[in-house]
Amino acid sequence: MSQSTCFNPVLEAVRRSLGHEPNATPAPRPSLPPARTAGSVQDELALLLHEIEDVAGHSQRLSVEALDVALQELIQTENIRTATVWNTPTLQRLEIAQKLEKIGVQLIPPDADKHALAQCDLGITEADFAIPDSGTLGLLSGPEKPRAVSLLPAVHLALLTPAALRPDLHQVFAEAQRHGYLILITGPSRTADIELTLTLGVHGPRELYVWVLEQVEE
Repeated sequence: MSQSTCFNPVLEAVRRSLGHEPNATPAPRPSLPPARTAGSVQDELALLLHEIEDVAGHSQRLSVEALDVALQELIQTENIRTATVWNTPTLQRLEIAQKLEKIGVQLIPPDADKHALAQCDLGITEADFAIPDSGTLGLLSGPEKPRAVSLLPAVHLALLTPAALRPDLHQVFAEAQRHGYLILITGPSRTADIELTLTLGVHGPRELYVWVLEQVEE
């Protein structure tokens, strides 16, 4: 018996269960939803922060001057002892690594091997894109932006400015198509077993913090 004949009864059973007649014309593929129209910057930021909280993340708006205090509070809350930070121009201008060292956090190079990064308590990145209506962040990877920094440490802190706001995935994909990697993050890592018992942090960060900063001067 041929393989196609062997599987025919199974396929016919699937068709019947779906109410499809043999040799029926396939249903048209669903079209993509239309591009979303963004609201004002303030409305978009409010929506973004709300959606991040709704998917078990932690979000807040900060001035650059309040960054030191916020970092200290995060270190205490999450008992951070080791951290790794992207070497991007924005994070360097904000002196994130220096602020962490001043607090007493041990820094691990962002290009360290995956085993070292997996032992880090905190990974700090910046978001290239932020989609308000789902609370989704988009991170482009590169030599100074290893994707493991956002995926392996127990806690992920993503910084962004209002310039990262995008109305939907249409624009994100259009801008990211020439890059090697795009990571989409919606809340902390989620894993469910066969009984659908949800657990956070099994295959990625257990906590996600998103801080929206005022426009950082270049």
